[in-house]
Amino acid sequence: MNADLQQKAKDHLWMHFTRQSTMESSAVPVIVRGEGHHIWDAEGRKYIDGLAGLFVVNAGHGRRRLAEAAAKQAEELAFFPLWSYAHPAAIELADRLADYAPGDLNRVFFSTGGGEAVETAFKLAKQFWKLQGRPGKHKVISRSVAYHGTPQGALAITGIPAMKEMFEPLTPGGFRVPNTNFYRAAEMNGPADDPETFGLWAANRIEEMIQFEGPETVAAVFLEPVQNSGGCFPPPPGYFQRVREICDRYDVLLVSDEVICAFGRIGHMFACDAYGYVPDMITCAKGMTSGYSPIGATIISERIYEPFSKGQTYFPHGYTFGGHPVSSAVALANLDIFEEEGLNAHVRENSPLFRAELETLLDLPIVGDVRGDGYFFGIELVKDKATKQTFDEDESERLLRGFLSKALYDAGLYCRADDRGDPVIQLAPPLTIGPAEFREIGGILRGVLSEAARIL
Repeated sequence: MNADLQQKAKDHLWMHFTRQSTMESSAVPVIVRGEGHHIWDAEGRKYIDGLAGLFVVNAGHGRRRLAEAAAKQAEELAFFPLWSYAHPAAIELADRLADYAPGDLNRVFFSTGGGEAVETAFKLAKQFWKLQGRPGKHKVISRSVAYHGTPQGALAITGIPAMKEMFEPLTPGGFRVPNTNFYRAAEMNGPADDPETFGLWAANRIEEMIQFEGPETVAAVFLEPVQNSGGCFPPPPGYFQRVREICDRYDVLLVSDEVICAFGRIGHMFACDAYGYVPDMITCAKGMTSGYSPIGATIISERIYEPFSKGQTYFPHGYTFGGHPVSSAVALANLDIFEEEGLNAHVRENSPLFRAELETLLDLPIVGDVRGDGYFFGIELVKDKATKQTFDEDESERLLRGFLSKALYDAGLYCRADDRGDPVIQLAPPLTIGPAEFREIGGILRGVLSEAARIL
């Protein structure tokens, strides 16, 4: 069975963000089953899912209730678009999301994933300013190394040059500011002695960019509550409060990109609540259904919605499968599980224990920093702890792809070894795990990282 699947994969499957050449020289991991926080491959081997699929399966694998919600909805109404029509599941889900969202973010535009949600927010921001008689406001600001999606518009917001160079010229108007990696503050010429001072410095770089480009040209700032790419950069104290002040001062929209951080990853339905700010838009996806069916959403404030509510004005944008009835029904059932099982509170209570377990790895010579929040952590790997020297490109290639990814997987842990910034291991397991699983993950990491330190 597995040999047949391997051959079909090699003959026909084009995998995402994957070097296809590796399929010729090695077997493709084929995952066939999941239960709780474990997954099994086609050979029957069991692994801890330390990444919740891809920051997605927040409620855990094997939830029969979610499968049944999908089947029930498909029997009643398998599909209908939201193009001038509606269906109960999308209406109820929009109402639920608006209740969870802070402030006056009451309007929900559905898509099928995170990149589409970001694309929606980008286009909506540009049209909003045109409707205000300010068509020059079209530029967007995001942070260095940040990932915001791969559609052409969202890619212009993404701050990873290597992901964009093959597709240039991109949608114009994307500008970058420093991220909040306090571990590398000195290298960014920022204050490195105090996180709060560093956070204010990083936020002020947004004001500086707005001033430089001209407030009359800047439409929006896109920020993840905890930046994913580069390895889980949490916001320093006061950072988002200062960003909100800046956006208000220069009349720039603030978009909270919560494709990863929403739905419990940081211990709240929306992570902006964890950090005490109210954005103008929230983009979300992944954990809304815990991955049991694809969906995304852009949640919009009444201020932005208001000019679209009059006369013949409309938003000429949409997706065939946006707000799909089955996905919407699954999302509602998933959110019921969150509330009934108290998953957000579980994350808040156990996050310090998860951090403490990972911080025990700081005694290893290869581990430079442990950072993150909620159930979302990054472990930065370094060549020299004293100087924080990182690995060069060839060394990173040998470390991450040549050793760590396979070694961690062989040891029973599926997670992410990433070098879109400095080399990191990322962990974002299902929200149902606790101290026993933290220790198991920590033990696997210690064994593999100790071996990596010896062979480098």
